[in-house]
Amino acid sequence: MTNKTIKWGILGPGRIAKKFTLGLRQLENAELYAIGSRSLERATEFAKQEGAQKAYGSYLEMLQDPELDVVYIATPHVFHFEHTLLCLKNKKAVLCEKPFAINKAQVEEMIATAKQEQVFLMEAMWTQFLPHFQFVMDLLESGKYGKIKNLKADFGFAANYDVEGRLFNKSLGGGSLLDIGIYPVFFALSSLGKPERISAKAKIGKTEIDEELDIVFHYSGETKAELHSSIINDTPTTATIELEKAKIFIDSRFHEPASVTVTTQKGEITKEFPVVPLGYQFEAEHVQEMLQQGKTESDQMSFAKSLELISLLDEIRKEIELEY
Repeated sequence: MTNKTIKWGILGPGRIAKKFTLGLRQLENAELYAIGSRSLERATEFAKQEGAQKAYGSYLEMLQDPELDVVYIATPHVFHFEHTLLCLKNKKAVLCEKPFAINKAQVEEMIATAKQEQVFLMEAMWTQFLPHFQFVMDLLESGKYGKIKNLKADFGFAANYDVEGRLFNKSLGGGSLLDIGIYPVFFALSSLGKPERISAKAKIGKTEIDEELDIVFHYSGETKAELHSSIINDTPTTATIELEKAKIFIDSRFHEPASVTVTTQKGEITKEFPVVPLGYQFEAEHVQEMLQQGKTESDQMSFAKSLELISLLDEIRKEIELEY
């Protein structure tokens, strides 16, 4: 697939898919080729707006197009498992929105299927590929500021209350954890690894989902990560890491392109990371590189990392007694 134009398909033309298409436009050798929806009318409208060549009123019909190389899955959480397997069994590479699936068992089957079919699969955790995140991870890995003593990260916004909408509907995998709490959890996992113990407390709403959530990851010694998510209250949506010799602060919103401030005894330095338009191009570019190299697994957002992430989400849900 060396240097060939990679033709992308979108399965589920919604709000997040529209953001992703902005990123694709930034890349050479990337073409938004096809849109797949359960509604031909919706697929056609999206294709027209975003400049895709083809529109399909059936996911399977799109996947049977021999020209299609890779599919970005942007459907609600509860459909990720089903739609990923459908793509993989039709030999189409997959970039699937986070969370990868609803639970670890589903993720394990998705990975097993990708290996069996020898087709590329990756969880679309776009933060992993953003320049400011890479900068922070490089700083931590260098060890120049010593070990982490404490980490704090939050993500909260006051959503419109709609019992049928994705966020509050349990049958669609609603709740703060899987939608936005995954970002603070991912940040802690990336910075500190898997915790020794997890404690969590949730505000469960009328629709039986976690509207607000407090999580603490406990590590050896006194190190801990204090994490928070909410779909009923606005929060700063920042991240702070206290190290032995410095403090790293990621400005709002920490999971998106943001500025990073490093404070030491010598003073304070703020580094800006301007990104146009939103930053989805970095994960898409990585997928293209992996495909060009003939790889079936990312060397950055690996299967092992996705399994660790979903395992933590499962443990948190168990702690707050939330079952789907």
